[in-house]
Amino acid sequence: MNPERRQIIVSEIMHWRRSKLLPDQYCDFLLNLYATDQEREQLSDPPPNGAISRAVHTLQKATGKQWFLTLGIFTLIAVVVFYFNHFPLALQISTVTFGTLLLLLFGHRIRKRSESTGLSSIALGMLLLLGGGLYILNFQQYDDMYWKVSLLALCAVVWIWCGIKMKIALLHLCGWLSLLLVYGWLLFTYTDTPKWFEVQLYWLPVAGLFGWFSWFMHRWSKLIAAVLFVISILSFYLPEVYTLFTVGSSLLLQLQLIIKVALGGLLLFAFRKYWMVWIV
Repeated sequence: MNPERRQIIVSEIMHWRRSKLLPDQYCDFLLNLYATDQEREQLSDPPPNGAISRAVHTLQKATGKQWFLTLGIFTLIAVVVFYFNHFPLALQISTVTFGTLLLLLFGHRIRKRSESTGLSSIALGMLLLLGGGLYILNFQQYDDMYWKVSLLALCAVVWIWCGIKMKIALLHLCGWLSLLLVYGWLLFTYTDTPKWFEVQLYWLPVAGLFGWFSWFMHRWSKLIAAVLFVISILSFYLPEVYTLFTVGSSLLLQLQLIIKVALGGLLLFAFRKYWMVWIV
């Protein structure tokens, strides 16, 4: 019998069974005629609907090797957590790096079967990289802000690369936002209190640069172009955000922000036929 036709018949029998259109013994008889041994084993004990019930069902089906492997992984994690402070600096860095890579590889592979599980694993890996790095810096008493900013820049580069490689727009976006945060910190550290037009000169070329990159990349990747375009728009308003955090709110800042919001809206509307092609 044609496998596709047989699969349709098996699906119909299961529908009759769930809907109680036929008694179970009749459905079992029909399944013995049309279903394979593997299909009968799966259909005779379907996984339950609830999350807790599915977890219990999975535990029941787990083999001894899977049990020991799971217990071994949790034991290893517990040992690393309890004795992490006693590790030398090189081993602490290696542990965080290896854990991050392991979570990223697992998330990338499992993402084909479960999108939510894969993204959760990747997010945990990124948080481990940042959180573990900050913990090591604090534990080793590297309290200088330069170390923390350097760590953030490193994480940003990793996030951008992984976001592009794994096609995760939010991760890609967070990487560029982190680099913009590093750029703002460098401006705050190495410049005196600038005038309003100097702040604009610090940030508007950045917005134009990202806008040009968005146009340049849209031929190869709409997703990357869309992320760069969002960063360009955000950079257009970052002078006001920078002034708000460094100088404080003022009537000039509020007026300046209102003008730029109106100007930005007009520019987006006027050139909508161009920029929409980049991201759609």
